[in-house]
Amino acid sequence: MTKRRLTIFYASDIHGSERVFRKFLNAAPFYKADAVIFGGDITGKALIPVVQTSPGRFRVELFGQVHKVEAGTALDEIEERIRTNGFYPYRTTPDELARMHQDPDHLKAAFSRVMAETAERWVTLADERLRAAGIPALMMPGNDDDPALKRILGQGDWITDAEGRCVELEGYQVISFGYSTTTPWHSPREITEEVMATTIDELVAQLDPARPAIFNFHDPPHGSGLDMAPKLTPDLRVESGGGQPLLEPVGSRSVRAAIERVQPVLSLHGHIHESRAVARIGRTLTINPGSVYGEGTLQGALITLENGRVVSHQLVSG
Repeated sequence: MTKRRLTIFYASDIHGSERVFRKFLNAAPFYKADAVIFGGDITGKALIPVVQTSPGRFRVELFGQVHKVEAGTALDEIEERIRTNGFYPYRTTPDELARMHQDPDHLKAAFSRVMAETAERWVTLADERLRAAGIPALMMPGNDDDPALKRILGQGDWITDAEGRCVELEGYQVISFGYSTTTPWHSPREITEEVMATTIDELVAQLDPARPAIFNFHDPPHGSGLDMAPKLTPDLRVESGGGQPLLEPVGSRSVRAAIERVQPVLSLHGHIHESRAVARIGRTLTINPGSVYGEGTLQGALITLENGRVVSHQLVSG
């Protein structure tokens, strides 16, 4: 039986921003939501070396600017700025930095180690905060996340790694999938439309068609308005016309076909940061709250369901 009234807070694509992740954990109690769902792309994209040049003194290059700082408040502040922008500060020495430039395997190992340490700390923090608030949390990796993240999410003893299965949430059936179809960026978790369609079919087969369902798919539906991204040339430059960047739909046709066929009550998406939008596909409300994680701002959606249907929704940010 569905809970008479269920309010969900949904967000996606925080890409390693420590400030935005902490806002996500605080969002459900702040908005008085009954549950949270996270739609993928949790981890950061790069290390920023914090190079010790002499005892107590460090050199950091960030966004083309070189910062020379001393240990203490100045160092803490620039490392916090690095985390807010979705990168990982990495304290190192000139000798190791030179090795990282010469040895891609050493750089990759360092990134994987820092990513895993950060993700494990975040999972512990999410368990503590959301358990204390009594708020169920469904999370999953996205296309940009290292495959190791799925194992790390599985270590949570309160949050649920929801990907690849049907999870019960207060009487609603939630199926989740964080991979995307092929992108120009060759991210770690991409598949073809054919594999996407097959995987979604396997997930849909787990649903009881007589009960309300929610889709939590990272990739948005093609041509929905939730998937508009800059049109790129073959060498990845943004095409423009009339002095404006040209946009085109880049979402998944398989995701759209599944929504049209199953008609879940709600379909949650991310992936295309600049396409913050709400749209209907038949009887299904589809939402992409967008992302501006680099500004330290959390964008999300607050959705209330009652008796198996959406009764209100709102895009929020803060």
